[in-house]
Amino acid sequence: MGLAGQRCRPRLLPGNLEPHPMSHAFPRRSPPRSPEPALPSSRRAIEDQLKICGYKRDADVFELFLSQKELTEVIDLSRFRKLKYLWLHHNKLHGIGFLTRNYCLTELYLNNNAIFEIEGLRCLPSLHILLLHHNELTSIAATVKELKGMLNLRTLSLYQNPLCQYNLYRLYIIYHLPGVELLDRNQVTEKERRSMITIFNHKKAHIIQSIAFGGKVDASWNPKLPLKQKPAQRLPPDFAFADNVDKTVFDDPEDAVFVRSLKRSVMTVTSMNWDTVPTREEKYLQEKGTETAQMLTVTLR
Repeated sequence: MGLAGQRCRPRLLPGNLEPHPMSHAFPRRSPPRSPEPALPSSRRAIEDQLKICGYKRDADVFELFLSQKELTEVIDLSRFRKLKYLWLHHNKLHGIGFLTRNYCLTELYLNNNAIFEIEGLRCLPSLHILLLHHNELTSIAATVKELKGMLNLRTLSLYQNPLCQYNLYRLYIIYHLPGVELLDRNQVTEKERRSMITIFNHKKAHIIQSIAFGGKVDASWNPKLPLKQKPAQRLPPDFAFADNVDKTVFDDPEDAVFVRSLKRSVMTVTSMNWDTVPTREEKYLQEKGTETAQMLTVTLR
């Protein structure tokens, strides 16, 4: 392949995570060839990429495309302090101990390899996209433990790994890595976040369900203890419900109605008596005297 076909690869967008349009269930098997030392081959592949991209200094290197190089190991990349994008997919890597001081790395493509552990990724705090599908990761607990420190991780792919056989694999990852928004090419939904709280954190789920009208109620919960019954409110013995009518006996029923009406609520409506206000023509003709306008007050009980 000429130099024109090996130019620096453009940075990938989250919508097109893999550099190649065709995805394979397993890495492509190339015809057998004579083995060569791992580290010298990776060093030679890196030097070739530096020449193709025209990098003169290590400080200028911000991306490396090392895909499909049949690499089983990679030399230490700590000299590239400003490296941000690294493509190592479709190789034969078993580990990632070559990333030690690449603190600026934001996108890492390690899919379609033979990686069985990811020890060393915790020192990459700026990592935003991480592709690890089609590898040999078996321990979901060890994988999550290594990724917990990545607070900026938003896109993660782990499918086609042995750890995906775990029954609650997806909810387990969402629970322990709450910052991940795109998992295995599928958006994390609010329903999944509520489900993982219910499954993996019973106490928190019970507290959330016990919140009513902005205030917390008794959230103590133990399945072994009987349910607590709230004490019933008791009324005073001399209290008669809805008995607010004066029971004074009157000889004349009209007097009783009058007294009871005085104890009811009062509503007063006041308005102006416009009949006492002269119009413009009446003022001009002086048919009415200049008397003060009267006010009308209506009181209702």
